[in-house]
Amino acid sequence: MNLVSLNIESIQLGHPLPFVLRGADGVLLAQKGYVIRTREELAKMVGRGRQLCVDTDESGDSHRAYLAQLQRMLIADTNLGEIAAMKMTAADDAGGRGRGGKTLPDWPELQLRATQLLRAPSPHDFGGRFQMLHDELARHCEQTPDATLLALIYLSVQETRMYSATHSMLVCCVCMVVAREMLRWPEARVQQLGHAALSMNIAMTELQDQLAQQTHPLTAVQIAAVESHAERSEALLRTLGVADPVWLEAVRCHHHRTPGPLAKKTEPQQMARLLQRADIFGARMAPRAARWPMPVTAAMQASYYDEEHQVDEAGAALVKTLGVYPPGAFVRLASQEVGVVIRRGTTATTPKVAVVTNRDGMPTGEPIPRDTGMPPWKVTGVVAFKDVRVKLSLDRLLNLG
Repeated sequence: MNLVSLNIESIQLGHPLPFVLRGADGVLLAQKGYVIRTREELAKMVGRGRQLCVDTDESGDSHRAYLAQLQRMLIADTNLGEIAAMKMTAADDAGGRGRGGKTLPDWPELQLRATQLLRAPSPHDFGGRFQMLHDELARHCEQTPDATLLALIYLSVQETRMYSATHSMLVCCVCMVVAREMLRWPEARVQQLGHAALSMNIAMTELQDQLAQQTHPLTAVQIAAVESHAERSEALLRTLGVADPVWLEAVRCHHHRTPGPLAKKTEPQQMARLLQRADIFGARMAPRAARWPMPVTAAMQASYYDEEHQVDEAGAALVKTLGVYPPGAFVRLASQEVGVVIRRGTTATTPKVAVVTNRDGMPTGEPIPRDTGMPPWKVTGVVAFKDVRVKLSLDRLLNLG
């Protein structure tokens, strides 16, 4: 353990910590991503730990980014007041740099923050922490929708440890993109939808993570918990201070099987239907310890048709928005090359693809862009994630876009 003392004035209240906070003796005071809301809370931490410290062995990259930001401000002759009030957000300090110098979201950090928040929500800070997480996701959906879908779909097809939070983030972002781009819902309604999607499984977050790694069939108690989770999630949200009736009703109804035109439903029911379709899409793609994930096209088909085997309006909007081959899916081309979908294309079947293995199944080294609208590189099918022999980092994939 290599502890470095931290100036208390450099901590910005109301923002996620960019590193683990420890006391002078190494005792854990706050996890990375925790939000300190008041000066009183900060003073209590100092009292418990005698002083605030960062262990550079466990928070090296985040701490170095923080120090580098301080150094840049000092070189630029930034006044001391601005330096003391420097915002230390995970997105600004811990994120990587993408193409064009843009900061990439720290998706593993967002997974961790969402998991910590949804597994153990506390009434005294839930509202602020939830809103900050939601706002960050909403910003990514609006500014870089394809990169956001790429990140969350890519993570969802391989994640079991933090399945529930990753799934909720995916459904949240899919729903907001569909509502904004295809259904043309007002922005306030898009935000309500995002709130409902992110919190729809809050009463069974820990159980969902357990089930993702469970190899034996569900017990009777587990089945009952799953079947009642929508109502329990609504009740829990009320105790956490949520009072928006549309948000709450959408959560309560998100597992109702109610096919039919959206125009015949109330606003909360319309949201719930879109949640259900996106929920099915995300769940079918996700792996379990007892089974491989379903191919993305099969997950799309499951959300496209309703309980009566008719085209579902909300499901069709989802497929039209994301495309048959959404960002994050691996596909095979007519050339027999295999690539990953980086961005949606001009049609649902012509996405932008970066080839990662050649026709002989060998890695290409550097991903090669292909125009799938051209016959030689037409998409001929999907490739299961488990069959892709090339290991690519998420940041590298995001940089391809």
